[in-house]
Amino acid sequence: MNVFLFPGQGAQFTEMGKELYDNSPLARRMFKEANEILGWDIDLMMFEGTEAELKQTKVTQPAIFIHSVITAKVNGHHIIPEMVAGHSLGEFSALTVAGALSFEDGLYLVNERAKAMQDATDETEGTMAAIIGLEDEIIEEICDGIDDIVVAANYNSPGQLVISGSIEGINTAVELLNKAGARRALILNVGGAFHSPLMESAEERLAEAIEEIEFQIPTCPVYQNVTALPTIDPEEIQENLIRQLTSPVRWKQTMEQMLADGGTKFYEVGGKGGILQGMLKKVDRKVQTFSL
Repeated sequence: MNVFLFPGQGAQFTEMGKELYDNSPLARRMFKEANEILGWDIDLMMFEGTEAELKQTKVTQPAIFIHSVITAKVNGHHIIPEMVAGHSLGEFSALTVAGALSFEDGLYLVNERAKAMQDATDETEGTMAAIIGLEDEIIEEICDGIDDIVVAANYNSPGQLVISGSIEGINTAVELLNKAGARRALILNVGGAFHSPLMESAEERLAEAIEEIEFQIPTCPVYQNVTALPTIDPEEIQENLIRQLTSPVRWKQTMEQMLADGGTKFYEVGGKGGILQGMLKKVDRKVQTFSL
């Protein structure tokens, strides 16, 4: 079964989408539509912006969404996905490509999400850390024992879990996890504590926007971050999407479930560097992976 996987924040790169724009009339039409929806020329930022400019949450999130969806439409039109999933932000790309959201509604929600998350990070001081080479249960137990806010945020692959929380909490956790035998415990260069309780204000704002949108039944099952389970129920999709900002991304569990449900060919759609393929190979090194 064909699986489409969509990357999240961090998959941006300079000149992203320019090749698509130069070679496809459909891509040019979609970039023009994106500019109209946003009210500013994001294509110029994607094609000519510096690495620092592309790293701004308010730019990064819509840029990755636009790039992923256009890539799927232009390069993936000959492949019919039978399952889809997206890592964090990538879930919006997955829902759009599967037809649960229109391109206009998907981009509107991603733009609202980006602005809400930017404001939340400005209001609260938080960060994240990648923990390598330690069992999930040990990391969870140590985080649970810390007084400050520290939670599991991204279950990326076996032996790699990202934690999120207050700066003090993360610093304490990194120290304790190193002592517990982590191969590496690395504080990440991110703008805030994503997928933690510190994103509650962003979740509330995004919930209002999500509730305005009418979701459709997708053309194939969507495996959502919050549950790691497939669904085609528009109401369930909506509820899980609202919970996503303060809940962990269960990516490892999602990949395991997709493999168990018959996924055989996994296509990473958009982004650069094959990050999702690398994570999947740690779950099952024999699985077939491709880039679109």
